[in-house]
Amino acid sequence: MVIPVFNEERTLLELVERVRRAGRTHGASGAVPWELELVLVDDGSSDRSRELLRGLDADADTRVVFHAANQGKGAALRTGFREATGDVILVQDADLEYDPDEYPILLEPILDGRADVVYGSRFVGDRPHRVLYYWHRLANQVLTTASNMLTNLNLTDMETCYKVFRREILDGLTIEEDRFGFEPEITAKVARVPGVRIYEVGIGYSGRTYEEGKKIGFKDGVRAVYAILKYNLRP
Repeated sequence: MVIPVFNEERTLLELVERVRRAGRTHGASGAVPWELELVLVDDGSSDRSRELLRGLDADADTRVVFHAANQGKGAALRTGFREATGDVILVQDADLEYDPDEYPILLEPILDGRADVVYGSRFVGDRPHRVLYYWHRLANQVLTTASNMLTNLNLTDMETCYKVFRREILDGLTIEEDRFGFEPEITAKVARVPGVRIYEVGIGYSGRTYEEGKKIGFKDGVRAVYAILKYNLRP
């Protein structure tokens, strides 16, 4: 489990508790038991997030890494992937938009041997979704469609946070993007892995408003277009 953190003092401790509760509840109850490892990467937070994380660092199931300055989500994930030791790596944001109780849905295709990579889609299935920004949804559809046209995948939500990887898939990839360009970059690179098995499952979504702390903006969308072209068209 890799969790990038940037100025999430309002949700951080609740998120960690929900992740741990999901691990206790679901980790031993499935057909294939799993143990939880948390790798939290603070990406130069300027609020109380760093202080809160220092209080978690002594816990046996948790490793905390601090960036001296803000570098971006992609950079935080790059650090987290390097620090994680598990056989399966799941990306979790610290803002409570995504529900840790859905880990069994995300992990099932990997644990039962069908998949190497799983994407959690906010746009399929019957899980509850908070109704928010129309233009964000439209931009997501445009970016996902553009990515699909070049990867020849049929994803419905390329920009989702919930991505799960077998360790050996990540070990064969080099992450270059520092910010939200990570999403199209990792998708392009995963799609090129010979024989890779990619699954998509429906998840719920409790999105935030900008007043509540949402961070992605117009510049990130422009960078996503650049990343789609760069990592799909580059030899």
